[in-house]
Amino acid sequence: MAAALLSDLLKRHQPDFHAVVPFDPARERLFPFDFTESNTGLSAEEIADTERFAAYISKTLRQHQASYGFGGYDEHRTLYARSKHFDQPVPGSEAKSPGQTTGFEAVNPAIRPTTVSGQNSKGDPGQTTGSEAARTPSALTSGEAEPRRLHLGIDIWGPAGTKVMSPLNGIVHSFAFNNNDSDYGATIILSHNLEGVGFHTLYGHLSLNSIKNLHEGKNIRKGDVIAEFGMRKADGNWPPHLHFQLIEDMADWKGDYPGVCRFSEKEQWLDNCPDPDLILQLKQYIK
Repeated sequence: MAAALLSDLLKRHQPDFHAVVPFDPARERLFPFDFTESNTGLSAEEIADTERFAAYISKTLRQHQASYGFGGYDEHRTLYARSKHFDQPVPGSEAKSPGQTTGFEAVNPAIRPTTVSGQNSKGDPGQTTGSEAARTPSALTSGEAEPRRLHLGIDIWGPAGTKVMSPLNGIVHSFAFNNNDSDYGATIILSHNLEGVGFHTLYGHLSLNSIKNLHEGKNIRKGDVIAEFGMRKADGNWPPHLHFQLIEDMADWKGDYPGVCRFSEKEQWLDNCPDPDLILQLKQYIK
């Protein structure tokens, strides 16, 4: 199903969705962060230093009396220059586009994610080599790797510990601790069904407590508190925020899915990842 068809379905059900984060539009404000090259008020040095970056986020929200920072979908971000994690594919990986399985794990089992649903291959808590932007399609035909800079989700910046709720009924598809610099950190993916149509929601940069005592297939009801915003050691070394993403086809991904893609490949990724504000419905409150 093309993104347009899923988008139409979600629009019809917008009155039914529960808030993903606590927000009262009558009393609270949102601030639209811009992390493209147009934001000249944020230096590369500040972005690279998480403490300074977090201070920038907090200061900006205070100045604008905003409860949350918001935005980023289909945004070409200079932000990802903060980590080499986004500069090239995982060595040895092959193209893996939405809806396509390439035998990635069979080609190079040494770089297969080791933590899916909270356990590594030995059944113990551990870390993954999966990435918010690592296992994306291969380099350009020129032979030079194009960095990943296009954001596929929406970020909601706010205090660590902020509650995250499920917008509709579903089940736990998978979860993981994607523990690389600038990665998702603790991550949960839910599966949903509307009118017989399946799709998924991804929640990244969560606290480690969010994935404790969780199991695949767990029933989730609309409005259930499923997680909370994490801190640096759990969320990939970012200032506290939630990465929220819609995904139509998960292919064979578990506990992870790219949240950043190459600009040259944006059409195929955006077609599989519609605008998350179709569920959040927060953009209308930015003034």
